[in-house]
Amino acid sequence: MPFKTFGLSDPLVQGILATGYTAPTEIQSQAIPIAVDGRDIIGCAQTGTGKTAAFVLPILNRLGHEKAGRKKGIRSLILTPTRELAVQIEQSILGYGRFLHLRTLAIYGGVSIEKQLSTLRHGIDIVVATPGRLLDHMQRGSISFKSIEVLVLDEADRMLDMGFIKDVRRIVAALPTERQTMLFSATISPEIKSLSAGMQKSPKMIQIGRPQNPVEAITQHVYPVEKPQKIDLLLHMLKNDPMYSVLVFSRTKHGADKIKRRLERAGIVSVAIHSGRSQNQRQQALDGFKSGKFQVMVATDIAARGIDVSGISHVINFDVPAFAEDYVHRIGRTGRAAATGDAITFVSQDERKYLQQIEKFIGRKFSPKDCPEFTYVRSEATPAEPKSVPSPRRTGKASVSTRPSALRSKTGPARRRRRRKARV
Repeated sequence: MPFKTFGLSDPLVQGILATGYTAPTEIQSQAIPIAVDGRDIIGCAQTGTGKTAAFVLPILNRLGHEKAGRKKGIRSLILTPTRELAVQIEQSILGYGRFLHLRTLAIYGGVSIEKQLSTLRHGIDIVVATPGRLLDHMQRGSISFKSIEVLVLDEADRMLDMGFIKDVRRIVAALPTERQTMLFSATISPEIKSLSAGMQKSPKMIQIGRPQNPVEAITQHVYPVEKPQKIDLLLHMLKNDPMYSVLVFSRTKHGADKIKRRLERAGIVSVAIHSGRSQNQRQQALDGFKSGKFQVMVATDIAARGIDVSGISHVINFDVPAFAEDYVHRIGRTGRAAATGDAITFVSQDERKYLQQIEKFIGRKFSPKDCPEFTYVRSEATPAEPKSVPSPRRTGKASVSTRPSALRSKTGPARRRRRRKARV
């Protein structure tokens, strides 16, 4: 058993086997032995490579060994950007640690705080939390960090993108200075390095693959299509191609609901998940998608890092994401844990600029293609091959900088701040 060679305890190894895992991923192989030794870590690996187990297993091993005779209190804190990720990590802890009898609580907004307060009063070993709700508990005085030994920042780059940097710094300032700190992220930016410098001591840097590139197991396709025809193309693919577990990404909550309604009218069982849904609705949607009740789940970017569903056959970008990093995290929902998957992106004329940003970010040029047996209706401004489209300056049409202000504001700083605030 490879996990046994990392120095993990027998009960923990039994829990790993019970979940069905037998071999560690590359990030796990490199991170777990270092974490078991108690060193600080910066782990950078692509989405879907097994980062969660890379920090969960060392924590469980440490707390399981120290369970007997220890003082009471929260021993480990895991910070994560979204509710879905908090639930996912909690489930991983419960699965791997089923024979360790450690107590875990996921703390996040969108649900009643009273149940969380009650559970905290009974004693907890590990807390998985989103920054906002954790700060609520800190202000109430309902949580104590005096016994913290291990801190994890999961998806650190996403927390920075969503505007949590000040909240994270406030939380870290309240923790004991003598602790082990692990930071995991899909990308390592200068801001991440700055954050690390203020909270870690001589961390070991672990880099798996190129952080800009999606996992190699994912086959990526780009389909140029007029906006009004996107829903028709989606329906054509779902009805004519072998797509059994499909995650569709929309840029907005309204768009996600609209796509879901069109799919339902066409007889395709689907569900929508976004920040406008309650936590219970979101969890029910995830559970139904995992179980196969829904063929399609339509999501906004809030779910891009919070969905851990094995067997997703296709990720479809109904709207091209405005930020290249979001593209990587979206398509990373398929091709997970050494599986294969397909990522499909619909690109309208006004989204070509976003596609070009993605190509630059991942260092790859896409070859646009047409869907067989689908009847396209193209305007003169949108040929089948985007590479042959004249630039706006040569045609005299408005460039990005001269568009009406109402359109420019869609990706402006204020809109970005509102979108980030609404996600958690």
